[in-house]
Amino acid sequence: MSLVTYEQDVNGIITLTLNDPETRNAISDQPMIEALLAALERAEQDPDARVVVLTAAGSVFSSGGNIKKMGESGGLNDELPARTRRNYREGIQRLPLAFEALEIPVIAAVNGPAIGAGCDLTLMCDLRVAAQNASFAESFVKLGIVPGDGGAWLLPRVVGFSKACEMALTGDSVDAEEALRIGLVSRVVADDGLIDAAKALAQRIAANPTHAVRMTKRLLREAGSQRLDQILETSAAFQALAHATQDHKEAVAAMLERRPPHFTGR
Repeated sequence: MSLVTYEQDVNGIITLTLNDPETRNAISDQPMIEALLAALERAEQDPDARVVVLTAAGSVFSSGGNIKKMGESGGLNDELPARTRRNYREGIQRLPLAFEALEIPVIAAVNGPAIGAGCDLTLMCDLRVAAQNASFAESFVKLGIVPGDGGAWLLPRVVGFSKACEMALTGDSVDAEEALRIGLVSRVVADDGLIDAAKALAQRIAANPTHAVRMTKRLLREAGSQRLDQILETSAAFQALAHATQDHKEAVAAMLERRPPHFTGR
């Protein structure tokens, strides 16, 4: 059984599905981490890939850490704190770095509860679409631990500092409608329409020139850590590359000729 299934359609939309419902799609175990990293790398290396949709099998998007193994002093935890630190750095902390480096936009299609590191996994994605039965909990404090996977960096950038503090310090869950209100997700859809809605959004993104989409994503990511003068310089460099693409010339020609464009990714 593949822990992460990989499907690609003719439009370059890749669907990755966390496929370990017995653990409620826990992402803290090394096999799941490696499977997800491999799937992201495969998508990154595919020149035809345009957008990734990340979802999960079963009724839970992800329970985050494997609670059973925590109780057995297993998983990322070790008797020696130095080894625990190493386990985090060589394990789950590789995920936010991989998502950050990925050029292709990623849409999280959240089909159920996203708990702890599962919540943070949705934050690693660029966009989030939630089913009505989805919920989100930055619940590490309830287990007497801290967000070890980058959640303290990710959450405030999505919902703002005050709301991030409320979620992280109480550990309380928010439902899909509250997640929409605070900007944690961009839309809420019926449970049975989740994948269709996520793929429809993916198709709207995929319809645009590939290089422009990838560079725009990179600018948005870099803007969170760069000064204005720095992002302007990066924007100018990316714009020089964009102007040189065949897709840019095709977009201008199609607009002037009032016809649909035909983009080739060149």
